[in-house]
Amino acid sequence: MAYPIQSSEPPQPMGSTNTVFITETRFDVTYIKTLPGMIKIAVIVLNLLGFICIQSSSFWYNGRGVYFNIVAHIGLWFSGILLLLYLFHVVEKYHKLKWLIIEMIAYAVISFLYLIASTIVVAFGAAAYSAAGFFGYLAMVLYGFDAFLKLKAWRSGELAQGQRVLTKQAHVTTPPALP
Repeated sequence: MAYPIQSSEPPQPMGSTNTVFITETRFDVTYIKTLPGMIKIAVIVLNLLGFICIQSSSFWYNGRGVYFNIVAHIGLWFSGILLLLYLFHVVEKYHKLKWLIIEMIAYAVISFLYLIASTIVVAFGAAAYSAAGFFGYLAMVLYGFDAFLKLKAWRSGELAQGQRVLTKQAHVTTPPALP
């Protein structure tokens, strides 16, 4: 006669994960207090500072300065629009788009473009160009760091915006009834 094997381990909780998306647009300033929000504001400021440095130079029309300003504008517009999309929860509304991948690729490209743009304006030798290159290098580092954060978040299965609610249910086994 075979006796059933009884385990002395406690029962494992069984659970499910529910993802909650609120699909209405609303203004929420709390995104600015998160690390990605602070990085977006910092790169917007750095893009503007670099642009102002080039434009205030007497060599603003030089091809190097024009290229730097194009990169600064690309970064400014992309980061600014994404900041607004996050502030108004449009990212959460259109959650089926792969926002983390889009941001990761865009920030990696902008970081590379800033590497080139900052290097060529610093090599020019003008003081305003060197200042713009400094702000460009800072923006490059922040864009690269944000791309790394997006890669990490994407690999771990995080959401760009929204909540994942974990609900657990305990599986209880009752002993057999006594005779």
